[in-house]
Amino acid sequence: MNVVFLKDVKGKGKKGEIKNVSEGYARNYLLPNNLAQEATKSAVSAVEGQKKSEEKKAVAQREEAVQLKEKLAELTVAIATKTGEGGRVFGSVTSKQIAEGLKKQHKITIDKRKIELSDPIRSLGYTNVPVKLHNEVTGSIKVHVVEE
Repeated sequence: MNVVFLKDVKGKGKKGEIKNVSEGYARNYLLPNNLAQEATKSAVSAVEGQKKSEEKKAVAQREEAVQLKEKLAELTVAIATKTGEGGRVFGSVTSKQIAEGLKKQHKITIDKRKIELSDPIRSLGYTNVPVKLHNEVTGSIKVHVVEE
């Protein structure tokens, strides 16, 4: 029996897939638990429509990420920190501080987890920090650490 999976079923199929499973398994487990439905023409066309809309959303998100990448390349985020002798920074500049500075100075909200700071910034000056905007798009922010 051909069924369209409505949810992921471990070892059998993922949401939106059309697969042939045994009739007993479908009638006794998949259909009563709303994990799948019989693969009729209308069900198959509905799944295809959902896939097309998801593809359109993915393309739109990627385009948005590319535009944000271009915008971020032009920006500089200034972060003031306390310093000691010789320009040594007390503590360090973290991704949270960068995200907050970006929001305050340029009104752009980026999740701190998307800012890929391998090590916290511990020195004054300019640093380029990579930002993961999308699975396929990685941008860069210029961070300027200055004395407070």
